[in-house]
Amino acid sequence: MKNYIHWIIKGLAMGAADVVPGVSGGTLAFILGIYERLLAAISSVNTAAVKLLLQGRFKTLWQHIDGTFLACLFSGILLSIFSLANVISYLLEHRPVPLWAFFNGLILASLPVLLRSVSWSALRIVLLLLGAAFAVVVGMLAPVQLQPAPYLFFLAGAVAICAMILPGISGSFILLILGMYAPVMLAVTEFQLGILLLFASGCLVGLLSFSRLLNWLLEHFHDATLALLTGVVIGALYRIWPWQHNQQMFSPWQYQQQVANHELLPAAGALIAGVLVIALLLNLERLFNGAGQGRK
Repeated sequence: MKNYIHWIIKGLAMGAADVVPGVSGGTLAFILGIYERLLAAISSVNTAAVKLLLQGRFKTLWQHIDGTFLACLFSGILLSIFSLANVISYLLEHRPVPLWAFFNGLILASLPVLLRSVSWSALRIVLLLLGAAFAVVVGMLAPVQLQPAPYLFFLAGAVAICAMILPGISGSFILLILGMYAPVMLAVTEFQLGILLLFASGCLVGLLSFSRLLNWLLEHFHDATLALLTGVVIGALYRIWPWQHNQQMFSPWQYQQQVANHELLPAAGALIAGVLVIALLLNLERLFNGAGQGRK
């Protein structure tokens, strides 16, 4: 039961990150130590799984795809997306500086853990730098404006889900670049079932294909892949700098003069809150075990 609660809570964190353009649910999965298990579980939805389904061996199928883990995680993600969509949209419009500062705190607090997970060499340092550069370039892309046709929701889902499971690249930001963020968020808040099914179908196709590639890379080039992904997470800090407007970055004082109140104190508080949340999430197992021993 403790594991189920851990996975649901981590899913809630991933879902909250996925709603924000600039933050990736994959980043949270990577930070929280469930990324490789998530990729392996998704990649196991293959021809062997279909064969088990057709044979009616449902218990074996559930174990094959790590079903309990996926069910708990995606329950948390979906619950978070549908419950926080309006809150996140409000904060993005009215209090963006503290919101971005909070996610900066999440990433900064996790970096020591991520850096310790790799056995470093010259090649892996180069991969780290390449990953950071890639994330910065993606963060500099400008959004487009278009009138969404139904098929675009399918394509947007397929592309965005690849970004969502790639640490440091935000699926929501990719939707923003494609001009699909507002239509998808509208479909979520108004529960437009047909549009959501199209988007979900695209997500499923993208998820099953891209996760296999990442899983193969982790199996064959583990530390090199982790170094590259860590670089992408570091590069994502460019995109979520708190004092930005229309994709232009400012110092807090320039922001105050040209855009709005710099909100330094709320930003500092939000950054500290992000650090504390990551510390809590990284120590969930220890906290639950301690509580269980206390009851004994």
